[in-house]
Parts: sequence; C-alpha cells; structure tokens
Amino acid sequence: MGIEKSVSELHELLVDKDISSIELTKAYIKRIQTVDPELKAYLTVLEDQALAQAAEVDRKIAHGEVLGALEGIPMALKDNMCTEGVRTSCASKMLENFMPPYNATVTDRLRAAGTILLGKVNMDEFAMGSSTENSYFAKTRNPWDLGCVPGGSSGGSAVAVAADEAAFALGSDTGGSIRQPAAFCGVVGMKPTYGVVSRYGLIAFASSLDQIGPLTKTVRDNALVMNAISGYDALDSTSVSYEKPDYTKFLVNDIKGLRIGIPREYFGEGIDPDVARGIQAGIQTLIDLGAEVAECSLPHTEYAIPAYYLIATAEASSNLARYDGVRYGFRTEAEDVLGMFKKTRAAGFGQEVKRRIMLGTYALSSGYYDAYYLKAQKVRTLIKQDFDKAFERFDVLLSPTAPTAAFKFGEKSANPLAMYLSDITTVPINLAGIPAISIPAGFVKGLPIGMQLMGKALDEGTLYRAAYTFEQNTNYHTLKPNLSKEVLACGSR
Repeated sequence: MGIEKSVSELHELLVDKDISSIELTKAYIKRIQTVDPELKAYLTVLEDQALAQAAEVDRKIAHGEVLGALEGIPMALKDNMCTEGVRTSCASKMLENFMPPYNATVTDRLRAAGTILLGKVNMDEFAMGSSTENSYFAKTRNPWDLGCVPGGSSGGSAVAVAADEAAFALGSDTGGSIRQPAAFCGVVGMKPTYGVVSRYGLIAFASSLDQIGPLTKTVRDNALVMNAISGYDALDSTSVSYEKPDYTKFLVNDIKGLRIGIPREYFGEGIDPDVARGIQAGIQTLIDLGAEVAECSLPHTEYAIPAYYLIATAEASSNLARYDGVRYGFRTEAEDVLGMFKKTRAAGFGQEVKRRIMLGTYALSSGYYDAYYLKAQKVRTLIKQDFDKAFERFDVLLSPTAPTAAFKFGEKSANPLAMYLSDITTVPINLAGIPAISIPAGFVKGLPIGMQLMGKALDEGTLYRAAYTFEQNTNYHTLKPNLSKEVLACGSR
C-alpha cells in the first residue's frame, strides 16, 4: 500500500490518484497495529484524528486542487513537542497526563503543510539518554535487532521511520539525539543550525543546545520536511532571521571539488574499528566522486563531553525546576508544601533525570559556578573556534555518527559514563550550534552505521548536496529490516 515508499514517491501516488490519503493513512495505522506491540515506537496513536485530516486532503484532491509536497503524508512527532489537546508526556510520569493548551510551532507548520499526524512517539524521559531505555512507559526496540536499542533520545522517531510506521518523523537533538538514533536505525537525520527551526512548544531540556529536526528515509525527504518546519518564528527568542532557501535546490548529484575535512580526533580511541572501516569506505566513495579529502584537527574535542554534561545538566536543572507539583503535571500529596515538593519530584522523575538535575544544580551552586559552569562555557567557545578554523579550509567535515553500531539493552545503562560516551562524535556540534546530518553508510554485523557530515552555520544546503550525492551512489538507504511475523514472534519471547 506504499508505506515503504519515500515522501516524494507518496506525493506522486497521491497526485496521480493511485492512492487516497485515507487509504495511505489506514495502511500506516494497520502497520502500527501489526509491528508496534513489539517495537513500542508509539506512546499515543491518533487514529480518528489522522483519518479526519486525511479526509480533508482527499476532498482537495477531488476538487482538483494542487497538493503541497507534504500534503496527505502521515508522520509522527516526538512526545516532547506540544500538541493542543493531545497528550505530550516527554515519556515521563511527571507529565503522564499533560494535555498542552497550544501547539508547538513545528506542529502548526506541519499542519499548515497538510501532513497527517499519526501520533506521538517514544523517547528517553525529558530527552535525557542515548538509548530510549529511560522512558517511563516502555523500551523502544531496534527493528534491525529487537535485542538492541534504537538510540536516543529520539528512538521512537527513528524506529517509526525505519519500520515504515510513519513516512517521516520529527525528533529533537540536544547532543546527538536525532543523529545517533538515525545511525542506529539506518535512516537520515538532520540536526539543523541552532535557531533555524523554532523551539517554541518544544519542552525544554537544555535551551542553548536543543534543536528540532527531521528523520526521514531519504535525503530528498529530509529537505522537503526542512522546507516546511524551518524559518524565523517571533515566538522563539532564539529563532534566527535569515533568508530561507528551498533546500531541495541543493539536491544535486555532484560533489566535484567539494573540500571535505576528516577530524582525526573523531577516529581515535573509543571508535569501533569496524565502524571506522565502514566510514573509511564511505570516504573513498566520496573521493571517487570527485571530493577533495584531507585530514584536519579539532584539538579541543576531548573536552566536549565534560563541557556538554556540565552545560546541559545546568540548563536542565533550571528548566525542570518548574515541575514541582503545584502548577501542572504529577503531584504527590504530603503533610506540608516542602514535603509535597520532595515527594513529587522523587516519584515523578526517573533515575537519569534526577541524576542530571543533581549534577546541574551542583554545577550552578554557590562556590562552584565559576569552577564548573563558567569554565565549561569557555571550553564551548574554544570548541566553536576549532570548527570556525576548520571551515576556513573545508566545506564539510566528516566522521562516524556514533562510535559503535546499536548496542544491546542493558549493556550501558548501568554505567552512565559509558552511555554518555555514546555521543562523543555528536555533542561538539551542539556546543558549536552548527548543522550536521547522519546518513546510512553501511552495516556492522547486520546493524546499520551512520556517516555524519558537519557544516558551517546556516549551510544546511551544502550538507544536503554532499549527503544526496553519497546516497545516489550507494544503496544503503534502500535496505529494510526484516519484520516478518516470525521475527516479531521471536522478539516477544
């Protein structure tokens, strides 16, 4: 029924009336009903609302109206993006029954583009995690191996796309939370320049790092979604006012003369040798296609993880202070107000969230602010300067998206530091505020790996050009996980 097709292919089917939006939406809902009991990508499925939205599109088709590029296309939203009257839980007990009174800007923009919202998908609680094991509700499973994690925190978004449970999805990326699950699940994930996509209505984790972006099956689909969600928003004080391009105009199968830098620090200790070999093969493909490739250095990379986890946790401590049992969300009764505060936060937050709040509160406390938080911000500046210097020589930088392929459930959850190092190649990009995209680049022991392309601020176009050229000359994006009844049955045991 077309659920395995790309957004641009589905658009053609709708325009040619080979399929109706209602038929397509029903096909996705059936797919969710078939595979999601095992994958657990969705937290909320909006069957009635989705079919009503699809009926609107079909009426337009019947009247001969021109369809937009995303009109009638079923998609999913990560459950930290506000949807008016639809539960937005952040995969936390704290917001288990929260119904936002307004939409996020991206929700409104996708609705204006005529997309069909299938539902809200799973994530690490408050976007804190790299495996989607921290969800209060369920652990989402990787469709390539049901015993492996899908990455995080946008694990539900990546799985929904990889398993054909949505044509595309939105995720949020604070330190790699779009790109790493995209790599683990074999899909395309874009983390745009900070401020290019509005954060209004995105429930905050770390405000100076969070960024919304698309997860899609192809690079073209990614550019189409970016066209719909990007652009200045007066409701977001950090939104960037810039001349927004049509990102699809950069989809040219030609990288002759493109200067690509390979940061040596991103191929060092901690990178799985099999992953490194897979990415080196990808680099050779780009060389064969005419790119000019040379090694470079980002010397402050080793300080990125400690700087990130000080800044991110400090901002999380501030942002999550609002969940106190008074205004909205979960509440535990107690004999006095202080007791209510303590019990509410102790019961409402999971272990990882509490760990980060405590670390961030400590970093911001009197006597430690200068030693930790302020110093981390200075290191952030040095990391940004490393990128600025590298981009004087290169158009694009390239690395593995993650140091390993998807790991087994429980493999790193008992060791927070090992989990944090899963983001070693992605967090510097958020600290610098630049764009980066992860594209499928091969397999290690049957599991997908991702190639990360990093660009100058506001230069998503060059990333799309390079990613599109690589995609057009490889077949990794066409391969699908086996989700037969037999595989799903084995996964349930």
